[in-house]
Amino acid sequence: MAAAHQPKEENSCENESEPSEKFVGEGQSDDEESEDGQSDDKESEDGQSDDEQADDGHSGVKVPRQGKEPCKYYNSGGCRDGGSCSYPHVCKYAVKGNCRYGSGCKLNHPRGGRASSGSSNRTSGHSTSSGPKLTDGRCYQWQLKGGKDWLDIDNDHIIEAQYSLPHTKSIKIYGTPYGAVSIDLNRMRVYGKSLSVRRLDDGKSVWMWYCSLRRKWIKYGGKDSKGNISPVKSSDIESKFQSNPTGSFTFNIGADTFEIRFKDMQQVCKQTMRKVTRRPVSRQKQAGGGASQAVQALHSLSLGTTPQWQFEGDGGTWHEFKHRMGTKTESSVTSDDIEKKYQQNHCDSIIFKVNGNSYKLDLGAMIQTNLKTNRKRKIRRVLV
Repeated sequence: MAAAHQPKEENSCENESEPSEKFVGEGQSDDEESEDGQSDDKESEDGQSDDEQADDGHSGVKVPRQGKEPCKYYNSGGCRDGGSCSYPHVCKYAVKGNCRYGSGCKLNHPRGGRASSGSSNRTSGHSTSSGPKLTDGRCYQWQLKGGKDWLDIDNDHIIEAQYSLPHTKSIKIYGTPYGAVSIDLNRMRVYGKSLSVRRLDDGKSVWMWYCSLRRKWIKYGGKDSKGNISPVKSSDIESKFQSNPTGSFTFNIGADTFEIRFKDMQQVCKQTMRKVTRRPVSRQKQAGGGASQAVQALHSLSLGTTPQWQFEGDGGTWHEFKHRMGTKTESSVTSDDIEKKYQQNHCDSIIFKVNGNSYKLDLGAMIQTNLKTNRKRKIRRVLV
């Protein structure tokens, strides 16, 4: 059962557009470009060895476009960039038409058209209409792969809830088939392990596009503080992205022309650049209320970095769980104690005492219950 660590976040955001700002200003990509210049290593020998047949598991690979050679690391045993590699993950011999293993080759073979790289750009791993679809009733599923098969991540609604927030850059989860795993949500790759990560959905996800403006994420298609409607909608950008994930979307504001480059995830106008990101609207899985509670809790988080557990007082004020040694409200549990339990199982419960009275915390329902009087209080997890 996977549990989540507090995610790394970017600057706070406001989900509204500011057309008067024209989405322009100084800005750079928040991620360094991957080392996709592959000239450091020597070319592998022409004879194919068994090591060259490492399975990368990408399906539906097409012929690479002219000038884009197959990834040499993939062909020589494994590409560390996995799903974020900008070179086609396809057998180089099959591209030339002389793979001696034929249909028995463990590497991807082209199926006509242009090759699909592990990731031709930073938006790879973000679902497109041509990607694999879930058909079993689930609206999404996060998976990891370290061998031949993709394995489901349990309790992935925690990842999904964070992924739907534009400022969340990464998340660490525990209890996966591969132990603790840190996922880069921008590049869709796993830190420090030879694993691939992907997100499947049912093809019904609604995607929102955001632009970084004055250290905030502004949603395309919303309204600014004055009620002015954004000149471009997320749905328009998404439609263009689905038709060509490596292309761009162009729009005008007055005499200025703006271009959203999908490959670089940047908005460009003249000499200015802005970071752009694409995230799905959060949907709740139908499997139980625990997921629903967790999604609601995660979306109500304040935009900090350290998790803190709080309970609601009589006057509606929220108070942190502390020991409060020597007081009438001395507690046997602290916020850190609750967080450790939550990391192990977000639907677990904790029994603790305050001034001799026993209480139960239901982490799935986000409720504190006095076991003697049955009085209930709300609890919450925020980032401070």
